[in-house]
Amino acid sequence: MKKSKNKAKSRAVKKPPVRSAAPKRKTPAAKSDRYQFQLYVTGTTIRSTQAVASIRALCEQHLPGRYQLEVIDMYQQPEQAALGQIIAAPTLIKTFPAPLMRMVGNLANREQVLVKLNLANEQPSAIAL
Repeated sequence: MKKSKNKAKSRAVKKPPVRSAAPKRKTPAAKSDRYQFQLYVTGTTIRSTQAVASIRALCEQHLPGRYQLEVIDMYQQPEQAALGQIIAAPTLIKTFPAPLMRMVGNLANREQVLVKLNLANEQPSAIAL
């Protein structure tokens, strides 16, 4: 008898979990999402140093605590530059949020960088003195 009870239990059909009929929709990116950037530079040249300082200052002003900046030296990591298909420096790439965006060359024009990064509508943070 024990065998027949065990077989009956193993033959029992499990019902699939109940799922809602409406598909889940992705919500638009919230302002709290972290921005991700890659900045390709060539060594510690003046131009490279200025590009790093400029982008960091811009991010600290407009995205405080909401960004990640990866600085990649093309001389020390040429394979990274090759994977990213980078042929000139400095090159800034916004990898998140979409859309992917690339800027090559002078990054000193803050207004132009803000527009390209789609941050022109972001309010700069208030700096406490």
